[in-house]
Amino acid sequence: MNVSLQQLKVFVAVARERSFTRAAREFDLTQSAVSRCVRELEEAVELKLFDRTTRQVELTHAGASLVRRIGRLLDDIELTLREERAAHDGHTGVVVLASNPVLSSSWVAQGLARCAAVFPGLIVSVKDLPQSGVLASVEQGEADFGVVSLAEPLAGDVLHAQTIFTTPFHAVMPPTHPLAGEASVEWSALRECALVTLNADAGVRTALEPAFSANGLKRRQVQELGHVAAVLRMVELGLGVGVLPVDAHWPTVGASLVSRPLTPEMNLATLLVQRRNRSLRPNAAAAWAQFAAPASAAPSATNTATTTPASPVAARDGAVLHEL
Repeated sequence: MNVSLQQLKVFVAVARERSFTRAAREFDLTQSAVSRCVRELEEAVELKLFDRTTRQVELTHAGASLVRRIGRLLDDIELTLREERAAHDGHTGVVVLASNPVLSSSWVAQGLARCAAVFPGLIVSVKDLPQSGVLASVEQGEADFGVVSLAEPLAGDVLHAQTIFTTPFHAVMPPTHPLAGEASVEWSALRECALVTLNADAGVRTALEPAFSANGLKRRQVQELGHVAAVLRMVELGLGVGVLPVDAHWPTVGASLVSRPLTPEMNLATLLVQRRNRSLRPNAAAAWAQFAAPASAAPSATNTATTTPASPVAARDGAVLHEL
C-alpha cells in the first residue's frame, strides 16, 4: 500500500469541508488535483470514501470511520513535529541528565534552577544512578549527558568531558576533636582515626585510593556510605573522622562540625560528560550550557566562624575539555 501524507491531509480536508472546491482552496490546488488525490487514496486502500453527486459530497460509512482515525493520527503527527521544532530551538522538550544522588542533592539542583529560569518550557529529567551507571547511561544514549566526579580523567575514547569545578578534600570532625585546632590536617595524621567517607557510587571512594595508598591509610577500615548526611551523622556521634570534598558546590558540613583541608592538597573534579562524536540535541546543548556556566555565589559549605576557607582551587570554574 502506497499512501502519502498529502493524500491523507486532502482526504481529511474534503471530509471536513464536504467540498472538493473548498478543500482545493485550502491547499492552493486545483479541484482536479484534489479529486485525483482522493481517487488515488481510494485505490490504495481499496475503499470508497465519498459518495459524490453534482450538488454535494458525503462520506461513506468506511470514509466516516477512516476520517476519525486519520484525523487523530494527523493531529499527533503535527504535534510531534511542532514539539521537535520547538526542541530544536533549545527552549522546550525533555532532556535526560544522569547524576549520582549526592550531586543531585546539591550542585545539580542549582543547575536545574538555572535551566528553569532561562528555559521555563524545558524539562530536565534527572536519573539518579551510581557513578558507573551514569557513565553507562551516557555511553548507551539513555541520557543526553551526565555528571561525574573524578580525581583523574578516565582512559578511553567513548566520552568527552568538560571540567566544571574542582573541590578539595577536607577532614571533617567535631570542634572538640584534637585535629580541629589545626589550620590543616596531613593525611598521615588520619592513620590512628576511624574514617568515614562516601562510597564508589559518588565517585569519592575510588578517588581517595591514591591518597590512602600514598599516606599509609590503604589498610585502614573505612566506613563507606551513600549520602553526605549519613557521613556527617556518624562524625557527629564520634564514630570517625569524615573525609569529604568540601566547597559551596557540595552539601554543607553544617554548624555542628568543622572541616580542615587535607595536605598535601588533593582535589575531586566534577565534570559534564557526553558521547564523543555525537552532537547534543539543541535543547540538551542549551541545558548543558546552563550547567557549564559559572554558578552564582552560593552559601559557604562550611561554618566560617570555625573553619578554614577552602582552597582557591575549589573556586575554579573551568572549561577544560578532556577526552575520556
